[in-house]
Amino acid sequence: MVDSLNKRVNFLNVVIEELGLEQIHTVHARVEEIGKNKQFRESFDVVTSRAVANLSTLSEYMIPLAKLEGKCVCMKGLDIDEELENAQKAIGVLGGTVELVDRFCLPCSDINRSIVLINKISKTPEKYPRKPGVPSKEPI
Repeated sequence: MVDSLNKRVNFLNVVIEELGLEQIHTVHARVEEIGKNKQFRESFDVVTSRAVANLSTLSEYMIPLAKLEGKCVCMKGLDIDEELENAQKAIGVLGGTVELVDRFCLPCSDINRSIVLINKISKTPEKYPRKPGVPSKEPI
């Protein structure tokens, strides 16, 4: 689990310990830094994220971490069509392809969400992810 805020990392460490969870590690770092780190880059079967950015930016954070044939599970709001269309170029450049878009209503609520599943089909170019702040200011 990666987070740029140490406060959240510390909270997650407490939760992991209290629940007795094993083989879960936390890293205090920006995801852009983790995506350049050879220890983590292209090494995960599944990469997930909260809805922290538009899909183009989120793809640049996530896809470099997934191994070939790995999956990126992007949690998004209901209105995903325009965002998905705008992210197609970034997803392709980064080595991914959209496999599935699942729209659903959260149980016991009227809150609608989407999950975008991206399959990693080719290696991500070494220049990605770019430096912190760049992906959100200058989407691919």
